[in-house]
Amino acid sequence: MTGIREVNPETDLEAITEIYRWYVENTTATFELDPLTPESMLRRIEEVAPNFPYLVWENEGEILGYCYAHTWKKYPAYDITLETTIYLRPEETGCGIGKKLMQRLIGECRESRYGSLIACITAENTGSCRFHENLGFRKVSHFHGVGMKFGCLLDVEDYQLIL
Repeated sequence: MTGIREVNPETDLEAITEIYRWYVENTTATFELDPLTPESMLRRIEEVAPNFPYLVWENEGEILGYCYAHTWKKYPAYDITLETTIYLRPEETGCGIGKKLMQRLIGECRESRYGSLIACITAENTGSCRFHENLGFRKVSHFHGVGMKFGCLLDVEDYQLIL
């Protein structure tokens, strides 16, 4: 199979954990400092997937990337808004997989009648900022010096897509 499908924790856990581990260890795309164990990643998938879209891109049995939407804030008044997350194998960025995954995610969120999607992006990650802008997201905030990783003080920007 090649293309987008819903996550299957049993078959996808190892690949998702590996993809995310690379970003934790090598980038500021996530502010997580320690790689997750497969057990921790499984708990996260099980918290999200039953309630929100959680998609993977599979190519002949290999997971090349994943994305999902999840609760943005814990208060019920925010239930109309979700936060998005996307990670691809580093060698797959710029190949169109991410765009297709996010377009499908956006479509499913729109069909489920959510009002907005939020993407929280490290400001130095200009590729991700442009990626989200090309999908229709607009920058709505810039927080200065709110994170520290690899000895660097980092800014965060929020991008919003009104559905």
